[in-house]
Amino acid sequence: MVLNYKNASVFYTDTGKGTTIVLLHGFLENASMWNEIASELSKRNRVVTIDLLGHGSSDCLGYVHSMELFAEVLEAVLKQLRIRRLILIGHSLGGYVALSFAERNPQKVKGLCLMNSTSHEDSYERKQLRDRANVMIQKNFTNLVRMSFTNLFSETSRKKYVDQINRALNEALQTSVQGYIAGQEGMKLRPNRNHVLAENNFKKMIIIGKKDPVLEVQKLTEEAENTNSKRIVFPDGHMSHIENTEALISVLKDFTRSC
Repeated sequence: MVLNYKNASVFYTDTGKGTTIVLLHGFLENASMWNEIASELSKRNRVVTIDLLGHGSSDCLGYVHSMELFAEVLEAVLKQLRIRRLILIGHSLGGYVALSFAERNPQKVKGLCLMNSTSHEDSYERKQLRDRANVMIQKNFTNLVRMSFTNLFSETSRKKYVDQINRALNEALQTSVQGYIAGQEGMKLRPNRNHVLAENNFKKMIIIGKKDPVLEVQKLTEEAENTNSKRIVFPDGHMSHIENTEALISVLKDFTRSC
């Protein structure tokens, strides 16, 4: 299905019946990352997946895709589908978008899961890395995407999930330079949203990769404790949907049933 938003086409899927679950992918991913998970969750739920602006089959809107802009697009999709309440599950960037949506629409949220994601803003060092990446990406897109993407997996996973990683990498390489830059700029500008978790009573869960090279386990553990969020720790890296698929599906089924 396609939504026209400010003259940009936004691709999304809508399958199953029951409680609505919206799955939001991460940076350099698209809705296809959820295929196996959506297939399971849609057996008892209505599952919506979206290609975020600048990813998959969705167009770009300028050179800054803020979390607020992503959230506005999500609101437009839900309006088109006449969905009033939902459970949000966001991977990495998708978690940042989910937090922005929940900040704007807390009454619509039944549950929010941050999967390899955080409500903290970028550190100063992380912002510098994003700035450097946006300069480098214009000179050598393929090598930079290949390097940064594979580094999201634990060393063991890189050997164990070669085929899955290659498929996901091929999807990442379909992202346009504009989509890459706009996404990085938006993540760099996002504010701290700890309060969205701390001040709301909807169900909350944070999924952590023990060997995540991007997010610190201890910091995420403290975040879960300080915001009264359930904490799940998997043994691998940043890409739980590939590295811990079966366990992840089980955890998400339990979480969505509890909302």
